[in-house]
Amino acid sequence: MLNPLTGNLTLTKPFVIAIDGPSASGKGVTSRRLAQMLGLLTVDTGAMYRTLAWHCLRMKVDVNDDKKVAALCRKWKTKLVAEEGQVRLLVDGYFPAKEIRTSEASAAVAHVAQVRAVRDWMKAKQRECIQFGSCVMEGRDIGSNIFPETDYKFFLDASPEVRKQRREREGVQEDVHARDKRDSSRAHSPLMPSLGAMIVDNSHHSVQETCDIMLEEINRRRKANRLAPLKPVA
Repeated sequence: MLNPLTGNLTLTKPFVIAIDGPSASGKGVTSRRLAQMLGLLTVDTGAMYRTLAWHCLRMKVDVNDDKKVAALCRKWKTKLVAEEGQVRLLVDGYFPAKEIRTSEASAAVAHVAQVRAVRDWMKAKQRECIQFGSCVMEGRDIGSNIFPETDYKFFLDASPEVRKQRREREGVQEDVHARDKRDSSRAHSPLMPSLGAMIVDNSHHSVQETCDIMLEEINRRRKANRLAPLKPVA
């Protein structure tokens, strides 16, 4: 298998570092930094759901109509690609990087992500990401549902006050309490720490400090399995 970041052939079995957590828990920035440190790809599964939400909006599909959302998800033309250190989901050959971060997409994704048919489709697609090699995958059910077999599971969290402040600094007004309630109470793949996950409260940790904590735990688990430690490359 070729490493898409280095172009070199790697004979090691690809693995997933699963990072779950609620909204504004720092999953995204932490995942990107950890992947950069270790020379791995990143997978933002939330971006995949946002992409579907954006696609629903542009196709004039009511995001509150589960059947219509599920029908669109079954027939949209998508492709996974590894580029710029990330695994991305393209729609009709396009990655809507800016569009999926709008307030409209943010409001719509909460409804789209509740649809069971959508979550089933996403699970299959997200498991395909490992075809590109080892990766740091972040979301809300990676360790519990997408890659429950991985040895490297983390659940990032922070106080609601800190998470609200983070969202406001991003220019996003979001009721984190309401989002937490929706995510944790949904019938399919609810948000919760997965079995075997290390819970990291990063309310008062920098991104680098959080990554250092996680890398230490990853290497502790690798040592227990008689595997070579992962060493920072950047």
